[in-house]
Amino acid sequence: MELAWLEDFLTLAQQRNFSRAAETRHISQPAFSRRVRMLEEWVGAPLFDRDTHRVELTAAGAEFLPIAQEIVRRLAFGRERAREVFELAAGSLRIACTNVLSLTFFPAWLQQLESGAAAPPSNISLVTDSMADCERLMVAGQAQFILCHHHPAAQTELDSGAFLGVEVGEDVLVPVSAPAAPDTATPLHPLPGAADAPSAHLAFSPASGMGRILAAARAAGAPAWLSPVFTAHLAMVLLIMAREGRGVAWLPQSLIAGDLETGALVRSAPSTDWDVPMGIRLYRPRARQSPAAEAFWSQAATMAGRRLA
Repeated sequence: MELAWLEDFLTLAQQRNFSRAAETRHISQPAFSRRVRMLEEWVGAPLFDRDTHRVELTAAGAEFLPIAQEIVRRLAFGRERAREVFELAAGSLRIACTNVLSLTFFPAWLQQLESGAAAPPSNISLVTDSMADCERLMVAGQAQFILCHHHPAAQTELDSGAFLGVEVGEDVLVPVSAPAAPDTATPLHPLPGAADAPSAHLAFSPASGMGRILAAARAAGAPAWLSPVFTAHLAMVLLIMAREGRGVAWLPQSLIAGDLETGALVRSAPSTDWDVPMGIRLYRPRARQSPAAEAFWSQAATMAGRRLA
């Protein structure tokens, strides 16, 4: 059974004339008559009395009429609701963002983007998680963008040809610890440590993007003697542990700027040789996305270009 058959039936029930009904439906009368017959065969009963001068509904047709009207009405309503949902989704954005950047970078960056956009997105869904989980969302097509820290030595699946990336900001991982005493810049857990007395290390887990970056950058950086005493994938957890004097942690400067200013944390190393500069990158699939997503990407790329100019 096809929807067109129901629409033919309703038109004929209203017009009570095959010629006029066929003209209304923009098909030939023979084709229209065949479709009415096919509906009657599907129902299993004649719906129209053709023996009278004016086409009339049979008893079966009169019984079937309100059912057909309800089916067509509900299908039309369902189609409109589906279109509304699609249009709303087409105008919305789903962004995956690593935990730190959702707190330190994303709000101000988004405000800058929206202030320069001709038509800012009306609906943004932000998903915050570890780098590994954000990557999975992007690869599975469950996010249109991912905002994360990036380092050239720590390549990910997002650096493949299936995705595009643009640098939208910068950050740096700084080794810090609690001070050895109040109002002093001397670290409780200094670097580089020693082979016979390694520094207690508050480490990022492999699921963390910053954990990957540190592992890749330190392999070619200044040597340090470290003894892992605590591991987590959330920078906020490591920050709390560092404040309590539990060890040295490499933490993003964007997160710890206030702690360094107040002296709650101090640099663990005597120089910036142990710092790890990072980019902040916005990724997207290479395939074309919704108009709202494409406009968002264009605005982000334009703003990134002005930042580098």
